Amino acid sequence: MSSFVLATANPHKTVEINAVLAELGISVLPRPSEVPEVNESSDTLEGNALLKAWALVRATGTPAIADDTGLFVDALGGQPGVHSARYAGVGASDQENVEKLLREMEDLADDQRAAHFRTVIAVAYPDGRETLVDGVLEGRITRAPRGSGGFGYDGVFEPSEGDGRSLGEYSAGEKNASSHRARALRALAIRLAS
Repeated sequence: MSSFVLATANPHKTVEINAVLAELGISVLPRPSEVPEVNESSDTLEGNALLKAWALVRATGTPAIADDTGLFVDALGGQPGVHSARYAGVGASDQENVEKLLREMEDLADDQRAAHFRTVIAVAYPDGRETLVDGVLEGRITRAPRGSGGFGYDGVFEPSEGDGRSLGEYSAGEKNASSHRARALRALAIRLAS
């Protein structure tokens, strides 16, 4: 079984990543509490994922897995994109980010609400190697949040290949089977096995 230290400090992401990777035979060590937050200064998901992975490798000497995820809304020119976690400002809550998104989209017709989630996973190794994979989930933005599950924008994102529910209405198992992050993690498992 492969073992990596996890770069995320986000408890929701930690639960999702651990659940999916455990099924794939990959064990994950928790991020050490003494490792400071990484400044996500890149303008790409790939760049931010690599910044986080390399910071954990330097701090721990252990191979590290990091992710960065963005919600890309077609009608907003791809926004919030790489700035999804801080769309309403640095330190904004999930609710504040969602409220800003819905305000900006309130005049858009249903056929103008296309969006996709994209997760990039980076793995960095102490010997200098690195690997990048991604996962995408197509969908649309709803007019109001639905469901109490998930986190971030899950309540306002309705997957195209779903049954009309938002990700916020999915069970944890359903989300872990089909989400953008799950797709990226499965791509990682395939890459690590090859």
